[in-house]
Amino acid sequence: MKVLSEVSGSVWKVEVAVGQAVAEGDTLLIVESMKMEIPVSAPKAGTVAEIRTAEGEPVTDGQLLVILN
Repeated sequence: MKVLSEVSGSVWKVEVAVGQAVAEGDTLLIVESMKMEIPVSAPKAGTVAEIRTAEGEPVTDGQLLVILN
């Protein structure tokens, strides 16, 4: 399952690691946009397969951030 950014901004903090199990609603990472911290949550339970961004990197609306299995 692909997890996409809903806003443009920069990655403030990555909260998970590859191989980590997550539950639906768990915060995967936090995007900072216009001085607001916006959590990106897991849409359903799974395991983090890939993290396609890093802390401090800019992201755009619709960009692939995390892949869950």
